[in-house]
Amino acid sequence: MPFNSRKITVVPGDGIGPEVVSAALKVVEATGVGIEAEVHEAGAEAFARGIESGVPPETIASIERTKVLLKGPLETPIGYGNKSANVTLRTLFETFGNLRPVRELPGVTTPFTGRHLDIVIVRENVEDLYTGIEYMQTPGVALALKIISRTGCEKIVELAFEFAAATGRRRVHCATKANIMKLTEGMLQHTFEEIAPRYPQIEAKHILIDNCAHQLAMRPEQFDVIVTTNMNGDILSDLTSGLTGGLGFAPSANVGSEVAIFEAVHGSAPDIAGKNVANPTAIILSAAMMLRHIGEGAAADDIEQAVLVTLESGLRSGDMAGTGKPASTTDFADAIISNLGLDSRTAASRDFRAVNIPEASREVESVTVRARRVTGVDVYIESRMQPEELADSLIAACGDTTFTLHVITNRGNTVYPAGDRTVTLVDHYRCRFMSKSRQADVWDAEILRLLTRIGEVHIWMHVEKLQHFDGEDAFSRTQK
Repeated sequence: MPFNSRKITVVPGDGIGPEVVSAALKVVEATGVGIEAEVHEAGAEAFARGIESGVPPETIASIERTKVLLKGPLETPIGYGNKSANVTLRTLFETFGNLRPVRELPGVTTPFTGRHLDIVIVRENVEDLYTGIEYMQTPGVALALKIISRTGCEKIVELAFEFAAATGRRRVHCATKANIMKLTEGMLQHTFEEIAPRYPQIEAKHILIDNCAHQLAMRPEQFDVIVTTNMNGDILSDLTSGLTGGLGFAPSANVGSEVAIFEAVHGSAPDIAGKNVANPTAIILSAAMMLRHIGEGAAADDIEQAVLVTLESGLRSGDMAGTGKPASTTDFADAIISNLGLDSRTAASRDFRAVNIPEASREVESVTVRARRVTGVDVYIESRMQPEELADSLIAACGDTTFTLHVITNRGNTVYPAGDRTVTLVDHYRCRFMSKSRQADVWDAEILRLLTRIGEVHIWMHVEKLQHFDGEDAFSRTQK
């Protein structure tokens, strides 16, 4: 081991993880860069030992020391019980940005071959529905909270523009569903539009996420960098991987202000585990991203070029179309090692400089407003009553409070005052109460009094204040 070796944490992972991670480490070692791996556990074995997060304390301690993690795929029980170990790692170390580059690769034939795709998805990585905050509000109705912060939007938008600037890219699209979720997805759009003028050399465009998916299927070559929210980014990044050959070729970096995690985003593929047939390309390219992150850009370029040369030679893995026997995992890695120092015929090395990553703050971040007031409250009620009957009981509950019943919705549809639509009802109503004096501020004592009156006749499970910030509604309007 070289005297000045750089320590990194390595989690081999589950299924094919140990095989492909071993191949990647072998390629990194062949570049001559001194890497000292601290190998630790996470995922299935940790869950089996009763560790609810899937990440043991000793693994966490190693990452805190090294600040860099190279990991294989981790298994997580689906639908029940445990949290995702991947999500635990991202949130624990606040790796707020996920970078997913895809490019056309020689020898990897797709319907888009020849269109020179080279796209990077920059995905917000710790907020949105991935906070995992969910509730069964009635036995048959579940609620998930979609949390988007101004701070989170600023950090991911800045990362997208800084990455584009550092890699010589010319265009950044911001993909949202702001036409429907005007406050959450809209916050990312507005933040993007405010920050974009700081980067006049980069063309900035907003696009609706459904149109973005449509355009990626029709004319993907128009895209360079796409920044988006967590759930949207999860979907789009797998979509773009499919455009260029699949997840077996898709590297990934989760970057934070202090820690960075590099991984292949494919699954653990237990059906082929231990057979030495898995494609190691994704984790090898992820290792190249890791090297660039720690300042070993020349070695990163060598690996990326060697991967391209290997694919140009006609060697293929089991997940690639073609004739003849595919190369094993170890043979594929050995071929890449033998091609280190050679230059690709089809793609030159891209110029990279260090990406300026937004710094972490220990302060509680907040947005200052000049004026604020509460003008009403939404109360979520479990009831089997018909809407008109429920409304009569709630109007009675308002009594001598400062509130009046404004509207009742069921699964987002207005059911009181009654409309013309026929709505399939469930036992979960959102009941909006407004102050009788719209200009007056509603005090907490009045809200508690209303909730007490409602609670005497109904089960209520959730309440939201209806706020105004600087004279603007800070809540969604009711759909008619």
